[in-house]
Amino acid sequence: MATQTATQRQAAAKKAAATRKRNSAKQSGRRASASARRTQSSARSTARSAQRTAKTTARSTARRVDAEATRLEALGRQAERTVLIPIGAALEAWDRVTDTVRIYSNGRRATQRLNRFERRGATAVRRGRRTVKREAKGIGRDVDRGVNGLQSEADDVVQRIRNVA
Repeated sequence: MATQTATQRQAAAKKAAATRKRNSAKQSGRRASASARRTQSSARSTARSAQRTAKTTARSTARRVDAEATRLEALGRQAERTVLIPIGAALEAWDRVTDTVRIYSNGRRATQRLNRFERRGATAVRRGRRTVKREAKGIGRDVDRGVNGLQSEADDVVQRIRNVA
């Protein structure tokens, strides 16, 4: 799984929290509705049970509102991320340009950097030269083997001609 940034983790956490709150509010709302139906259908309901039902319904509604607010907050974090990414990329590019200008506007730093490039290039050329020499040596061995094989075959042919004559 890819690594997530703090903003991504926060947005995912908010989204999950909103889902949990929403599910809890739905369940609580179902219980409150069932309780209200029972209270309504029951002629024996007292004022206390009616108050309890009203409180449960109010609590359920508050949970639902809180769940939706959390979901909106998660959407806000995602929107914020879409704005922050290009800004961060632009700042990163600006830093690189600034560093390059700072290096090459100073004679000593520019010389150091060019010397570093020269050393790196020389190392790459040496490495490439070694590779080419190694390959050429291998090809030379293969050619020698082939020539030796042809030489022995030629010697065999000459020997046969002498035997025939």
